[in-house]
Amino acid sequence: MTGQQELNAALAQRMTDLGLTQQGLADQVNAELRAAGRRDTVGDRTVRHWLSGKTRCPQPAQLAALAAVCGCPADALGFRLKNHPAHAAVPTAPAEVEPVHRRSFLHVVTSAALSPAVAAPSRIGMSDVRRLQRQFAQIVADDHAHGGRTSTEYHALALAEEAIELQAQGGATQRVRAALYGTAAAFVSSAMWAAIDSRRFDTAAGHRDRAAALAAMSGDQGIQFRVWSHAGSLYRLMGRPADALAANDVARALPIARRDPLFASLGHARHAAILGLTRDRPAVDRALGRAQAALGRADPEQQRPLWLTAFYDQAELDSLALTSYLAARRYEEAEARAHRSLAARRGHLRRSNVITNARLARAQLGQGDADAAVHTAVALLRGEGARHPRVVRALGHLTETLHATAPGSAAERAWEDHWIAAQRGSA
Repeated sequence: MTGQQELNAALAQRMTDLGLTQQGLADQVNAELRAAGRRDTVGDRTVRHWLSGKTRCPQPAQLAALAAVCGCPADALGFRLKNHPAHAAVPTAPAEVEPVHRRSFLHVVTSAALSPAVAAPSRIGMSDVRRLQRQFAQIVADDHAHGGRTSTEYHALALAEEAIELQAQGGATQRVRAALYGTAAAFVSSAMWAAIDSRRFDTAAGHRDRAAALAAMSGDQGIQFRVWSHAGSLYRLMGRPADALAANDVARALPIARRDPLFASLGHARHAAILGLTRDRPAVDRALGRAQAALGRADPEQQRPLWLTAFYDQAELDSLALTSYLAARRYEEAEARAHRSLAARRGHLRRSNVITNARLARAQLGQGDADAAVHTAVALLRGEGARHPRVVRALGHLTETLHATAPGSAAERAWEDHWIAAQRGSA
C-alpha cells in the first residue's frame, strides 16, 4: 500500500459493539480457523495491522473467519477485497449470522476461499524439515532477544501445526516423519517456554503435555530432554520443588544426558536451581560441582541442537548458580555469580542479561546494600526489558523489600521516584 494508511473505523466499531479487545478478537478468529480445520495464524499484531490500515485485505481464510466472528459481511468490516479468485470466493455473509449456523458458514467460506490452493499430494522430504528448522532458529533468536512474548508463542504453535500438516500432504519416509514430529515438538516446547517466561503457567502446562507427546513420537532424545527440562523450570517457578525435581530427573535420566556432557551439565545446573528452593546447601553445591565438571568435559566441536548451543555455556551455568544461591538466600555468592555471568554472556542473549541484572539487584539488597541494588534496578527501568513479566515481578519484590528493610532511606526514596515514573510510562 502506498500513501497514508487509513484507519479501519468499521472494524474498530464492530469490536466495540462486541466488547472485543485486540487479543480477544485474535483468539476468536483462531478458534474459528481451528473449527474449519485450519491452523492459528492471527495474533494481536495481526489485528493491529487490520485496525491501522496496514493490512487492507487479509488472507481469505482469515477474512472468512473474521466475518464469522463479527457476524457481518467482510466488506462491511472496512476491507477491500482484491480482484483475485481466492478473495472472490469469500461470499457475502448475512448481516446477522445466527450462532447456530456460524460454524457451518465458516466451513463453507473457508473451503471456498482455500480451494484454489489445493494441490495434489507430493513427496515430503528432509528439505521440508530443514526449511522448518530454519524458522525454528528464528523462534529461538526471538526468544533470546525478548522472551515471554505471546507473538513468539503463537508463531511457534502455527509452525508446529505446519510441521504436523506436512505429514498428511504426501508420502514420507519414517526418518522424515520422525524429524517432522521432532520439529513440531521443538516448536511447541518454544511456545511452552514463552508461556513459562511470561508466567502463564496453566497455558505452559498444556503446551508441555503436547510437546511431550510429539517428542516421544519423534524418538529424538534431545528434544525430549528440552521438554522435560522446561517442565522442571515450570514447576520451579510455580514453587513446586518436588514436581520440579521429578520432571528434571526425567530429562537427566535420558541416555543423551549420559552420552553428552553438555546435556549432563545443563541437567545438573537446573537441578541446582530447583534444589535452592529446598535450601539444602550440600545438595546445591554437589549439583553445581557436577554441572561444572561436566561442562569441562564437553567437546565444543561436537554437533548439538541449536536450541542448546545458542544459550548454554559458562555464563548460563553461572546464571543458574545465581538462581540457586538466591533461592537459598546465599546472597554474597549469588552476587559473585551474577557478575561472572554478565561478564561472559554472549551479546545476543539480551533477555537473559536483563533477568540476571534483576537478580543481581536482589542479591545486593539481600546483603543490605540498598544503594547498589537501586543503582542496578534503575538501569533496568530504562530498557525494553523492564516490561518482561519476570523482571516486573522481581522489581516489584525489590520495592516491597526496600519498604520493609530501608523505609525512609535515601535509596528507598530514590527508587520510589523512579518506580512511580516508570509505572506512569515517563521513565
